[in-house]
Amino acid sequence: MKLLTDTQVTHFLDRGFIIIQNCFSSEVAAEHLDFAFKRLGYDPEDPETWVEDRVHLPSMNRFPIREFAPTAWDAVCDLLGGEQRVIDPNAAWSDGFVINFSVGADRPWEPPSAHIKGWHKDGDFFKHFLNSPEQGLLSLVIWSDILPKSGGTFVACDSVKPIAKMLADHPEGLLPGAGFGAQAHACSDFIEITGKVGDVVLLHPFILHSQSQNPSSRPRFVTNPPVALKEPMCFNRGDGDYSPVEQSVLNALGVEKYDFVQTAPFERLHPERERIQASMLEEEKERLMET
Repeated sequence: MKLLTDTQVTHFLDRGFIIIQNCFSSEVAAEHLDFAFKRLGYDPEDPETWVEDRVHLPSMNRFPIREFAPTAWDAVCDLLGGEQRVIDPNAAWSDGFVINFSVGADRPWEPPSAHIKGWHKDGDFFKHFLNSPEQGLLSLVIWSDILPKSGGTFVACDSVKPIAKMLADHPEGLLPGAGFGAQAHACSDFIEITGKVGDVVLLHPFILHSQSQNPSSRPRFVTNPPVALKEPMCFNRGDGDYSPVEQSVLNALGVEKYDFVQTAPFERLHPERERIQASMLEEEKERLMET
């Protein structure tokens, strides 16, 4: 391990996530948030101009994680079993912000529970297998301070187990709409993610999560990029050198090793989101040229 302590690894194995603090400065974040408002044509000081309550911006600029947030990069590599297992040593984050301006602000705030709508497993761009390499790790990059009841992502910390079992039972793979979110009803450990700008939450790729309401009047900015693996996850390594991500799957299945044999090929999908964001990007570029 380059960065993580035994305590942090244990927390990841037990609850499916860890938080790495102070990975980049608030000054750097502020520059990108100001640019995001310009892209949208919104006035950051005037909520009346915030037309949509939630926006998922397309990516316009990219930042290599190793250079932009080296501490986070070291933690990513620790959880994936070393940099040699990451498909791209120059893996990057972007300014494809998921902005929660005021989702559900007109309703009483509800805490996280299995009854919240919107629980899902990330990955709308590939068919899901137990060993999928497209999403070796999830990250939640916090670009603005997130206080309680301010749009922080809800996380089902004990969802790795039911999702792992679901995927193990389907070696043919499952499409993103296969009903992963229903597994939230098998969970009982729910939290609301809060944090400071510059914090990075690293989550197991099987973790279920959901958006929450934001009645705070403070826009919440995050990005949620995955980190891809060079090769599929392996649950029967001769040398026993399992990454914490792989080990947590073995723990979830209750075995020391597992011979997973997929019965269909990996498959890249092209969700409607890609078309929508391509159109949004063109609109933003035109708006910026006019200013």
